[in-house]
Amino acid sequence: MLVIFILFFLLIALRVPIAFSLGISSLVFLVSKNEILLPIPQRMTAAGDSFPLLAIPFFVLAGKLINESGITDRIFRFALCLVGHIRGGLAHVNVINSMIFAGMSGAAVADVGGIGAIEIKAMVDNGYEVDFSAGLTAASSTIAPIIPPSISMVVYGVLASTSVGALFLGGIIPGIIMGIFMMIYSYMVSVKRNYPRYPLASFKEFLTSLRDSFLGLMTPVILLGGIGLGIFTPTEAAAVVVLYSLFLGLVVYRGLKLAMLPRILLETVEMTAVITFVMTTATLFGWILTREQIPQLFAQFITSFSSNVYVVLALINILVLIMGCFLDGISVLVIIVPILLPIVGVFDIDRVHFGVMLVLNTVIGLITPPVGVVLYATVEVAKISFERVVRATLPFLYPLIASLIVATYFPWVILFIPRLLGFG
Repeated sequence: MLVIFILFFLLIALRVPIAFSLGISSLVFLVSKNEILLPIPQRMTAAGDSFPLLAIPFFVLAGKLINESGITDRIFRFALCLVGHIRGGLAHVNVINSMIFAGMSGAAVADVGGIGAIEIKAMVDNGYEVDFSAGLTAASSTIAPIIPPSISMVVYGVLASTSVGALFLGGIIPGIIMGIFMMIYSYMVSVKRNYPRYPLASFKEFLTSLRDSFLGLMTPVILLGGIGLGIFTPTEAAAVVVLYSLFLGLVVYRGLKLAMLPRILLETVEMTAVITFVMTTATLFGWILTREQIPQLFAQFITSFSSNVYVVLALINILVLIMGCFLDGISVLVIIVPILLPIVGVFDIDRVHFGVMLVLNTVIGLITPPVGVVLYATVEVAKISFERVVRATLPFLYPLIASLIVATYFPWVILFIPRLLGFG
């Protein structure tokens, strides 16, 4: 069994794409055991045969349509009227923007690529250091996979047979806590460095900015309201958000042109194919681990180490944070969830609580080197070196880790809204 892990990490070290690393190591293991290879197509095909996974291409498409729709500037002005008067106003605008866009795109890289350039330029032009601006932009984008919609939560829901709607609703409060903690840290830095603030917006200016951005702000309301009230499933909600995004981009804001749609659709297909391919090969890898009883052995190891659920949760957090340094979030989930589910059963941990906690772990991995994909996206947007982006982003791990601790040890933070709306 050791051969599959050695080969997998060797391929990762050689920079072989994660999907191929998982598939090749699984194939070599089966061949080394002189087994028939029929399970390979069977398991890979079964991995993609799930109705909730249809939400993934719709959410990817919705995120891309929103980024092209012309709503970016309007949301920025609304956030500026809302929090621009606080010391370090543009830093808080940066975080608020990410929280709003999280309810539209659900992808951290889309957040950086969509509004990151505007945020960094505005901050630098107003006297903020480019490194701080880049670090904050990278860190605040990690809110996107927590506040719904979230592709990672769809993946976890399928793997753990858990309600995607409950997971979406469970991410709302942790996402808000992440934003508050980052704003507190930004305020402390802004006071120390005497970063500027804008004059308090008049009530008329606030109403104007709200009017201009209102239809865009309704996107997460439609999504979460529809799911929470049982009007449609998360998959149906994804399709509704796509139609609404098209309406905003083509009719209301007119930032989207029909000629742009083929490119957007092609990019959606490419991104969906990558996510699905990773899921299929990772499912095969996970099936082998399960067949070899690795999850059970790991559960026995954890329970023998400690019978205290708080210690166990801490160990799991440490494990997933380390994995997040080397693997993308979806790969981490597909590999680790089948291994950890027996532990969830042993300690009677709520699967919604556990899922949001795991996703929060993986989003921290988006800004930890060497694989943190958001770091590389920020390099392109901020036009500074990778090393500078890493140094600027590391201090923001403090508010993110604090958010993870709150989500881990205060389950009601995650479970309050789902239970309020009847999701278990």
